[in-house]
Amino acid sequence: MSSRVIPREEVRALGERLRREGRRIAFANGCFDILHVGHVRYLDGAKRCGDVLVVGVNSDRAVEALKGKGRPIIPAEGRAELVAAVESVDYVVIFDGLTAAEILLDLLPHVHCKGTDYSRDSVPEREVVKGFGGEVQIVGDPKDHSTRELLAEISRRSQG
Repeated sequence: MSSRVIPREEVRALGERLRREGRRIAFANGCFDILHVGHVRYLDGAKRCGDVLVVGVNSDRAVEALKGKGRPIIPAEGRAELVAAVESVDYVVIFDGLTAAEILLDLLPHVHCKGTDYSRDSVPEREVVKGFGGEVQIVGDPKDHSTRELLAEISRRSQG
């Protein structure tokens, strides 16, 4: 696995070290089940919000709970390694929550970045971020790419 993928228990120490160094921390998260251009644009947008981009990847259990039976397609370790290979990403951590609230409380990023399928008011962790003095930013391109649609297209083509 990539050296940029860190264990969940190291997130607090990473945040403390980066803040001591005066680095602005941006955090983004998602399932990243089948990495596509929308993900890359989201991560690039998140990186522009800080000096360091830490990305949370939902665990397999969380992806199944969020996306349904049969998901994820790619196990968490593989998804984390793929996300870590994206140029704009500095660190990746797999987390088990259905939201990123707990990891945000450990990392304490300056900015929590969500994709354009959210508004600042609809971000589930917005109150947590506000509570520690962080900000929420909506980044990436319009939500016209999705893993669900990609899987549907693969299914259509394989049956036709």
